[in-house]
Amino acid sequence: MLTRPCGRTPLPSTGATQRRARVAAVVALAALTATSCSGNSSTGAPGSNVSSTSPGTGANAIDQLVKAAEPAANSLLPSGSTAAAIRKKGTLVVGGSQTAALFSLLNPTTGEVDGFDAALSRLLAKYTIGKDSTKRVNVTTATREALLKNHSVDTVFATYTITPQREKQVAFAGPYYEDGLAIQVKKSTSGINGLSDLADKTVVTQSASTAATAVQKGAPTAKVQLFETNTECLQALRQGRADAYVLDQGVLAGNASTNSDVKVLADTFSQEPYGIGLPLDKPDFKKFVNDWLKKITADGTWAKVWEATVGTEVPGPAPTPPTIG
Repeated sequence: MLTRPCGRTPLPSTGATQRRARVAAVVALAALTATSCSGNSSTGAPGSNVSSTSPGTGANAIDQLVKAAEPAANSLLPSGSTAAAIRKKGTLVVGGSQTAALFSLLNPTTGEVDGFDAALSRLLAKYTIGKDSTKRVNVTTATREALLKNHSVDTVFATYTITPQREKQVAFAGPYYEDGLAIQVKKSTSGINGLSDLADKTVVTQSASTAATAVQKGAPTAKVQLFETNTECLQALRQGRADAYVLDQGVLAGNASTNSDVKVLADTFSQEPYGIGLPLDKPDFKKFVNDWLKKITADGTWAKVWEATVGTEVPGPAPTPPTIG
């Protein structure tokens, strides 16, 4: 399904302490929301009720940011460059998810994809092409590299952790956000307080993610089951087919903010720097996108995107973005 993204987002941060404090705030807010709206259990995609408390607020702010964004000067898109070819084509083809609350989530009311990643993809399209023109291709952790390598997509915005192994197959601009692996369990669960407690437990995560390796290393006797999407993993946990779900803490916090029967443990056990996936054979486009990231960080646009998305869920000022490059 192809849709045009707009905006609600993740929890950007630079240091582990700052990141954990902000995710803890999201989890606490989710608990308060669940207390006041006890009937708000979701049977559809996670996050389908996200915009119910303030309909359109974040999306409208993102729309205004995209409208006000200035395109790149012609001199930054020389003839023969990847960016010039995309401008001529008139559409930025973006690989992304539709099931990651706070990052890239399909809004069933508007039919748009909301989230921090979705908002950034629209801003990159405006900068590259001169207009808000994106075509979204749904990707999973198992298909991202292949779609970039065969040029089915121009970019991938999908909570895409930069790793040495992946850098052999694709290029990454960024990082533009840093997260860490964490554990999600049902609220009724006791006895799971950290990675070692997953021994002999059934643990779900997404295929081709970094989480499976981390679980196998930290709890060798855990029974790891792989699914393609966040939705499938969350459903397995909620239905009692798994004892725990391990993935990036921001994604899990998004699940907790929209599903009152799950919680996220506070601690993380890895560093997950997110990058914008790009074709490995287009090094000029990596420089172009990195220069754009530096620009939106310096001029405050990055912080405004955060405030219009995750900032509507987490109190406090926007954190400092990671160092790019």
